[in-house]
Amino acid sequence: MSTSSHRDLIVDQFTRQATPFSTAKTIASEEALHRLVEACGAGPSDSVLDVACGGGLVVCALARVVRRAEGIDITPAMLDRARALAAEKGLTNTHWRQGDVLPLPYPDASFSIVTSRFTFHHFQDPLAVLREMKRVCAPGGRIAVVDTDASADAAKAAEFNRMERLRDPSHVRAMPGSELVELFRAAGLPAPRRTSYELRDDLENLLRRSFPDPGDDDKIRALFRASAGDDRLGIPIRLEGETIHYAYPVAILVADRS
Repeated sequence: MSTSSHRDLIVDQFTRQATPFSTAKTIASEEALHRLVEACGAGPSDSVLDVACGGGLVVCALARVVRRAEGIDITPAMLDRARALAAEKGLTNTHWRQGDVLPLPYPDASFSIVTSRFTFHHFQDPLAVLREMKRVCAPGGRIAVVDTDASADAAKAAEFNRMERLRDPSHVRAMPGSELVELFRAAGLPAPRRTSYELRDDLENLLRRSFPDPGDDDKIRALFRASAGDDRLGIPIRLEGETIHYAYPVAILVADRS
């Protein structure tokens, strides 16, 4: 798929997802956001950039403790949601910019912390994005990537990604945590500190904030039910009557910029 066609897919999906994604209890979890703020070691002297910031949750969480926090995203509807969230929280040190991530429209060493959460599985060239994050991060700063941690079993990871593309056609590929770690080395960064947690919910809530093509929601339900028996998706799944509970493993990776 061409870069422009993929960009159009992202804008289409996240224009529709702007409110349901940003307000989902799993995505907006204060505990999960606190984990990221803590992992970054954010403090009052820091300036932050959140790459592909979506509805502004990460920017607003960091803005509580840093001097200045900025978000960049390609989708206008997401940035509208982000501005509204910052206003709701009474934050005056947030800034928002519409733009693409390749290249990031900032000078070298512009920020002391550069983050990106639940975005790398949407990037066609995640290594190029990480290199851009490194470029705009000042020496002595930190770079943080948070994303789904796909199974280390290649067949299970492939099936998980097939399911995710059904659920969200803008999905490219969720990587195993070890491959995410390797991206840092390839970008010339030290090995990141790694922590993890699970994003837990039930499948119907996930589908309510997703916009699969007609009929694909039933295919997704069938894949989850099958995986409850054979683990084909490589993620924890539990059936409770008609309710399908799942847990997406999430990796938080933070490296120091030398």
